[in-house]
Amino acid sequence: MANLPLRPPAVFAKASASLDVISGGRFELGLGASAFWEAVGAMGGPAHSPGEAVDALGEAIDVIRLMWSDQRSVRFDGRHYRLSGVKPGPQPAHDLGIWPDVRGRRTLALVGRTADGLVPSSPWAPPEKLPAFTAQIDDAAAAAGRHPAAIRRIYNMFGSIREHGTGGFLQGTVAQWTDELTGLAVEHGIDGFVFGPAGDPVRQVEIFAAEVAPAVREAVARHRKRGDRE
Repeated sequence: MANLPLRPPAVFAKASASLDVISGGRFELGLGASAFWEAVGAMGGPAHSPGEAVDALGEAIDVIRLMWSDQRSVRFDGRHYRLSGVKPGPQPAHDLGIWPDVRGRRTLALVGRTADGLVPSSPWAPPEKLPAFTAQIDDAAAAAGRHPAAIRRIYNMFGSIREHGTGGFLQGTVAQWTDELTGLAVEHGIDGFVFGPAGDPVRQVEIFAAEVAPAVREAVARHRKRGDRE
């Protein structure tokens, strides 16, 4: 997840496209409007207000898409960023997505209007908060003439898979994890998951890959099959 205030978007667009070409189309761009303003200022970055940060993020997304275009030259005249007849390129190797790391009302609306996806994290986006996030994204997407399903949602999870017992959300057995992730997929429209183990990462990832992920895929497929019949 890149800290936007420390990276000029036109230059970052070129770097991102280059990484996508080098990796054979495996790169996705995570973009943060920033929250650690003292650290940004200490490194010479701008000290944006929250409103300015949202505006700058929106402009940056426009600039990045222009720099990935096939136009001969591009111009952009924004409050925070400008392009004056620069030649775009390189173009990404695939339809490279822009995934802002956001949670506020204005930024979620920005995702719905212009971005490709959202990566909510379990510490600040537990299941009970997801409906409000989804509604704000979907409403903004519809108002912009986009289908809400075009905006993907990847859930960033932090927890522990246990042999016995439960310690709450994402702190339990394989069966508990299967139920919770299936609910996130079928009830909240989560398209995929990124797992950050709380401890013993190699073993935890092995269990997740071998037991949790296949069980969730099967459970989601069964649910969707029932939905199609109904």
